[in-house]
Amino acid sequence: MAKVLLSIPDKFLSTIDELATSEQRTRSELIREALRSYIKRNVSFDINKTKKDAELLENLLE
Repeated sequence: MAKVLLSIPDKFLSTIDELATSEQRTRSELIREALRSYIKRNVSFDINKTKKDAELLENLLE
């Protein structure tokens, strides 16, 4: 697994660490899950927008 160096404000990192501790996860696990959720939300949004755009175009061409 690759390692990535991030710059995060101290206060934000403290919040991340508190949440990770409360969920009994590592900081890395929490950040990976957050990024997975972000990617999933944005990819599905783009797919839904593309489908809606295609439907609109089909309706206009009829």
